[in-house]
Amino acid sequence: MPPAKQASTEHAAPPTAAGARLQRMRRRVRLGHLGVWGAVAAGPIALAVAVATPSTVVRAAPATTSAAVTPAVPASPAGYATVFLQAWLRSRSEAEDTAQARLAQSLAPGVELPDTSDAQPEPVSVVAVRTAQQTGTAWSVTLAAQFADGTVRYFAVPVAADRAGSAFTVTGAAGVVAAPGRAGTPKSPYGVSVPEGDLTATAQEFLTAYLTGAGEVSRYLAPGVALSPVSPAPYRSLAVQQVSAAEEAAAAENVPVDGTKVRVLAQVEAQDTRGRWPLGYELTLTARSGRWEVTALKSGTGTAGGAR
Repeated sequence: MPPAKQASTEHAAPPTAAGARLQRMRRRVRLGHLGVWGAVAAGPIALAVAVATPSTVVRAAPATTSAAVTPAVPASPAGYATVFLQAWLRSRSEAEDTAQARLAQSLAPGVELPDTSDAQPEPVSVVAVRTAQQTGTAWSVTLAAQFADGTVRYFAVPVAADRAGSAFTVTGAAGVVAAPGRAGTPKSPYGVSVPEGDLTATAQEFLTAYLTGAGEVSRYLAPGVALSPVSPAPYRSLAVQQVSAAEEAAAAENVPVDGTKVRVLAQVEAQDTRGRWPLGYELTLTARSGRWEVTALKSGTGTAGGAR
């Protein structure tokens, strides 16, 4: 080695970590260039692969949708069967060109029309009382047909639905069936008799305002409760006949402490221009400041009013 070069080597500083990294980066760049030039020599396809292949592959996460898709709820065939039976009972085979006969045949292709005389009574109303799904697409709908003379006849109508439950057709003739069985009457939860007093007076005044328009309904409601009276008012007077409660507190002589809540059944007699009507209302009342206030009004099991 020449003396000058040897002296230069002896006095050179030892390589640092940064310098080592820089040298490795330069080697990778040179190797990359060599790979590209080698691909050029090999042909266009190899060049495309060399350029398109990255050193690090980043995979995108699959896209997700935030909005959930709500499946459609299949419609019940009860309405379809009701329309058919109404038209069928009003049709005659000798008058197939009438509107009712055409409607019945359009809803039930192939089903024969009844062969009756003109004196055949027509139903006053037809209502579905039972719907049973026999298979995935086959249904049986039981309907009650009421006639003007007060008789009621029950029919079972077979109906087929498509898979989506959006299209129906009557698949066969209707059949007369026995009336549905009568369920037993459940025991009433209102076993406490409520004597005349503040609670019965509140029920009387509230229901009078609610049904006759005499007075303001809001004055009998608890704070936060909104309930509109029946409009137009159907009755001209009202009298409470009996009040029964589910809780003993309703029968107390004095109004209990604030927050006490009771459920009562008020049997009333309403009167209009045609006569008197026995009615029943389920009320929930809450004690506040020495008085009873209405917090909910129910009819049967369905709430007709309440806190809002």
